[in-house]
Amino acid sequence: MDKRRVVVTGLGWVTSLGLGVDEVFEKMVAGTSGIGPITKFDTTDFNTKFGGQVQDWDGPPVIEGVERSRYAKKMDRFAQFALNAGVEAVLDSGIDLAKEDPWRCGAIVGSGVGGIEEFADGHEKLLKKGPSRVSPFMVPKLMCNAAAGHLSIHYGIKGPNSAISTACASGAHSIGAARDAIRFDQADVMIAGGAEAALTPLGTSCFMALKALSRRNDDPQAASRPFDVDRDGFVLAEGAGLVVLEEYEHARARGAKIYCELMGFGQTADGTHITAPPEDGHAVAHAMERALRDAALDPEDIDYVNPHATSTPLGDLAETNAIKAVLGESTKTPVSATKSMTGHSLGAAGGIEAVIVAKSLQTGKICPTINLDRPSPGCDLDYVPGSGRDADLKYALSNSFGFGGHNVTLVFGKV
Repeated sequence: MDKRRVVVTGLGWVTSLGLGVDEVFEKMVAGTSGIGPITKFDTTDFNTKFGGQVQDWDGPPVIEGVERSRYAKKMDRFAQFALNAGVEAVLDSGIDLAKEDPWRCGAIVGSGVGGIEEFADGHEKLLKKGPSRVSPFMVPKLMCNAAAGHLSIHYGIKGPNSAISTACASGAHSIGAARDAIRFDQADVMIAGGAEAALTPLGTSCFMALKALSRRNDDPQAASRPFDVDRDGFVLAEGAGLVVLEEYEHARARGAKIYCELMGFGQTADGTHITAPPEDGHAVAHAMERALRDAALDPEDIDYVNPHATSTPLGDLAETNAIKAVLGESTKTPVSATKSMTGHSLGAAGGIEAVIVAKSLQTGKICPTINLDRPSPGCDLDYVPGSGRDADLKYALSNSFGFGGHNVTLVFGKV
């Protein structure tokens, strides 16, 4: 059976820099940071007091005709983010899902921890007020698959619907799985990506306990500094990034705007440690090579890499080593770490970065790596430091990795 081509026709996100895709992308090309003090909860007792917080959120603002407080009652914050980003992506695509075969449309939305805020709130009620006071909405709010479920309910779509939870690789895994659903003729249209809302007291405490977070409280906007010698951990963020994927001929038949083609999908496991990647990055390199083979491309074809690059001492070096192993020790391919501006939104990151890559291919603009003042030893690629640049882009690659040793690479190309 011939493999069907899959293209990206719609983009949507919720980020620490704002909501609208075009507006936020322009901010990122200009090197604007979305990192600031956490105001959602009291950080007095926390070693890290800042993050990539979504500001002024009280429900999905994109969805018209529905009281926003209704969503706050029935959906955890991560699912609200996903619904908003999904609706934005569908609106951007111009597709009328009500006129599509519902059995040929689906949604796959990943999350690393799902409704962690609802879990913490429900547990506190249990301890303080007893089991009778636990909310009946607790289970449907905390489950990781709530985001995909709510999108299917909102649009009445009945095709492939699931959630992939592979920590910080969840969003990219979901996009790859959605592509395969279309490629192998289980669907014509898929909404896919990731969502996360772990910037909570419990979520922040967990990553503090791992000593994974930056403590640069005196200058939060300078805290996320991938590949820099002074990086001291990642900046926890929240948000969602979703795309609309369509079978190529289906998109052409309706005259859709096409951002790019999703050409390659590779996935591997480290098989070494639950949180720490091997320094040589060999498993990441294998994921990149698999994605390139899937896309029928050679390493020299890649014009841009959006790396996972969370600003951790070990992770950034391991990924640099993997990129060199695949693209060559002396590669000049630009590699820009956009988490330097958004922070690290865990399971949402791969979705957000897929949107960034799609916009880069559409506009010919590469976002920078900010806060890169002194590259760390061994980190010697072109990281696009300081400010964005124009480039002739045909093919781009995006990496996402997760605790558990999960590695995902997606390859996108102009149509």
